[in-house]
Amino acid sequence: MKPIAPDAIRDLIQERLLDGRAIACDEDLLLSGLLDSLGVMSLVGHLEELRGAPIPHQDVVIENFETVNAIAAYLNRT
Repeated sequence: MKPIAPDAIRDLIQERLLDGRAIACDEDLLLSGLLDSLGVMSLVGHLEELRGAPIPHQDVVIENFETVNAIAAYLNRT
């Protein structure tokens, strides 16, 4: 599978989930309140489209979705 750059994930989150609000790739998305549980589920759907493969429910954990960098690392190792 082709690697997904953190910048692509950041842009997706900014445009589709945060109404253009800029974020850093190491900014905490969950504890900061930028994404709630519904936002995470929406993000999972967008990421599945981006990568062309499903994300298993058991992989939707804080460690994999805490920051843009964590999301990129997770997607690129699975």
